[in-house]
Amino acid sequence: MKRLILLASIVWLACVAAMAAPGDIKCSGVVVDDQGEPIIGATVSVPGTSIAAATDIDGRFSLEVPKGKNIHISYIGYKSRDLKAAPSMGDIALDVEAQMLKDVVIEQSAAKTRLTPVAVSTVGAQTIDLKLGNQDLPEVLKTTPGVWTTKQGGGFGDAKTNVRGFKSENVAVMINGIPVNDMEWGGVYWSNFAGLSDVTSNIQVQRGLGATIVSSPSVGGTINITTRTIDSEKGGSVWYGMGNDGLNTYGVKVSTGLMKNGWAMTFLGSRKWGDGYVQYTPYNNYNYFFNLSKRINENHQISLTAFGGQQNHIRRPNQRSGLSVMGYQTYGKEYMDGDCMYKYNPTYGYDKYGHVKTQNKNYSHKPIIQLNHIWKIDDTSSLSSALYASFCDAGGYSGQATGLNGYSYSDWYGATDGVLSTRFRRPDGTFDYGAIQEINENSTEGSMYAMSVGVNQHQWYGLVSSYKKEFDFQNGDVLNIIGGIDMRYYRGTHYNKLVDLYNGEYFMDYSSRRGVSAELNAAAADPSWQYEHLGVGDIVYKNYRGYTAQEGIYAQGEYTMMDNKFNFVLAGSVNNTSYWRHELFYADKAHRDSETVNFWAGTIKGGANWNIDKRNNVFFNAGYISRAPFFQGGAFLSYSTSNATNKNAVNEKVVSFEAGYGYQSRELAVTFNAYYTKWIDKTMARGGTMDDGNRYTINLEGVNARHMGVELNVNWIPVQWLNVEGMLSLGNWEWCSNASGYFFNNYGQPLGEIKNGYVVGVEYPNPSNPAKPIKYTTQAKATVNQKGVKVADSPQTQGSVSVSFLPFKGFRIGADWVAEARTYSDFSLSGSTLSNGTVNVGDPWQIPWGQQFDLFASYSFKIAGVRARLYGNVYNVFNNYYITDAMTNTTSNGTWENAYGVFYSFGRTYSIRMRINF
Repeated sequence: MKRLILLASIVWLACVAAMAAPGDIKCSGVVVDDQGEPIIGATVSVPGTSIAAATDIDGRFSLEVPKGKNIHISYIGYKSRDLKAAPSMGDIALDVEAQMLKDVVIEQSAAKTRLTPVAVSTVGAQTIDLKLGNQDLPEVLKTTPGVWTTKQGGGFGDAKTNVRGFKSENVAVMINGIPVNDMEWGGVYWSNFAGLSDVTSNIQVQRGLGATIVSSPSVGGTINITTRTIDSEKGGSVWYGMGNDGLNTYGVKVSTGLMKNGWAMTFLGSRKWGDGYVQYTPYNNYNYFFNLSKRINENHQISLTAFGGQQNHIRRPNQRSGLSVMGYQTYGKEYMDGDCMYKYNPTYGYDKYGHVKTQNKNYSHKPIIQLNHIWKIDDTSSLSSALYASFCDAGGYSGQATGLNGYSYSDWYGATDGVLSTRFRRPDGTFDYGAIQEINENSTEGSMYAMSVGVNQHQWYGLVSSYKKEFDFQNGDVLNIIGGIDMRYYRGTHYNKLVDLYNGEYFMDYSSRRGVSAELNAAAADPSWQYEHLGVGDIVYKNYRGYTAQEGIYAQGEYTMMDNKFNFVLAGSVNNTSYWRHELFYADKAHRDSETVNFWAGTIKGGANWNIDKRNNVFFNAGYISRAPFFQGGAFLSYSTSNATNKNAVNEKVVSFEAGYGYQSRELAVTFNAYYTKWIDKTMARGGTMDDGNRYTINLEGVNARHMGVELNVNWIPVQWLNVEGMLSLGNWEWCSNASGYFFNNYGQPLGEIKNGYVVGVEYPNPSNPAKPIKYTTQAKATVNQKGVKVADSPQTQGSVSVSFLPFKGFRIGADWVAEARTYSDFSLSGSTLSNGTVNVGDPWQIPWGQQFDLFASYSFKIAGVRARLYGNVYNVFNNYYITDAMTNTTSNGTWENAYGVFYSFGRTYSIRMRINF
């Protein structure tokens, strides 16, 4: 509360100080290219000050300019302009810079308004700076139609971002034209890119098919992040910020700008740390960004970029260990001692010595290095190439158990299916790690429980190279041809190693080793191998390397005619994806290597845009995508523990259609679009819990879904000092097929049979002859009847209203109201429903609607002759808690009473930050 009062006082004092400095000009205009089309993300600044703005999707800008000052307008690939500031500057055209070379790799991934026939929204650098505050980078997109971003369990960098109901692993993320989605399962960890916000030129969200033409496209949409390189302005800045729950952040950014010798350099370094909003979720994050560019001559330009973040944080358990609504009402109220009940973390606790312990620690460092070269072959053709590499070292803690004498890994869970675990629970609600230490100390068979870290490392290399040729015809028509190659190689190393024996002398990995076949690993032929004494640093549970290689080609033709009134685009790609793995735990050297599986895939998409007049345009696009299944849960069913390939794996197919309308004037911009997407043969896994408490996974095949909906976005500037934006997204997403799949236990080992809700395993004791256990020749399988069930995990109704004021010199204040509804619980399969091999999925729970109100403000002023800017953000001002994630079982229709794995939104949070520019 004291910091809230401090924030309010600073903003009030800034307002009072600002009122004494009249005479500024409220300057606005539209930046366009040499063809009269708006330029997105151009920088409009006031030389000698920190005042700057970025043009929006319609090329518009608005900023306060001190009387007598000029404005400087710049954008990569165009000549800069310096103009005398005026209240209404109209259209400002930028000419192409003959010496500034366009990077086709970056350019081909971006969409242009009133030209590219896709649904697109762009967030500029100024908006990111103003609204991001203490949020993860993708959360700045929450007022974008069709985009749903939440904090999930609440750990640093754990935000998820879905587009049109498609989960994050099916949304492509590109940084400067380079794909960064994980090559094995498709996801993105945003903690790796926390430092990019201060060097980002813009973030563009292309919903649906998008304009990106790399050989392996996304399904739901594409998020393009473009950073500044050779176009960075000369100067620098330092900043410090603080916020709720011990948030602290500081950093420095320095840029030389483009020097006379053709060199340009930008460097950023920053740190962010805090205690975390959720109970005991501290984090510590270091970020860096470096770019060195050289304009060699008028035909060649080269750029080296490196960025990344080294972080560690404690997170809350995954959704399977989340509480129920009543669980929070009961235990959260009891154990949080007057603090918010929804912050309760059921795995936070102490050992017998009073030291804090955790089983949800996460760390990562994933530097990405890019080398870009641009070759202007002649006035109509160019070649752009980007060579990149990524090296990752990451890991997350997980509890292990021997599996002997009734000791199970499930005992580590903070909760199961919404029910709080009480086996290791202290009276104050914390997890009793000391009780585990005592069990191990009193054991005659070493540690019954131990802690391991799942290490995930990768080496990733890639090349994207694009050739562009422009044909200008005598009648004014223009044809642009782009063709290129997209090549990637990835090796992931994954293993679990012991890090803490919890006061035991050794650990026996019986629970994992008993499932190892002697036919694949000769060591398993010795019965004593299952009981080998292991220590800290030894491998348990899994140890394998996964490989992915992809080679693809792509091409696009874009024809513009009738003085830019019509624009036609046709694009296609072909690629081959190869997967193989090396098993180092469940197989010996003779059986280490799996077979290599190949999936040929491709895309074809096209569209057209018609500029009816200067204000109105319509567009249409359609496409077909064939995409290889993921390595995890697709090509390899039991990807963590087995070389067995999925013989039924087939390409995922997507058919998509979309149409849209746009209106644009100086005061008002409106876009409306409708889409239909059919997803066929989706790769999907479901989890569940057996009646004995053990968890399992079923990898489903033959999964089809239909996503359709409409989206509306409005931007209204009635006067120069007021900007009003609004969006509405209405979806209708549901599963449109039944599916079937095979079962695996929590260790990724195949399950042989399910009896009365219990997993029996690939083998189980034979009562008549204990020396010869019964072995199953077939793996447990079930059919899941889910046709007509609503797709979960994203609201199918979204809306927002944003208002921004510029009342006087250097001061901006505004608010976002964001609302969501028709979010459905995801379903989980319970053990008691699986015995007959058929599961009928009940209706999910429709989660109550949620909303929050965010405030933001900034004030620019001078300190000792240099410009400074103060930022303030308050999120969820009215402290309104609403549910963002939930799960229900299939045994009955979902309700709030039987929902579990529930995560709530954060309550009121805040941050303040001061930046000094030089």
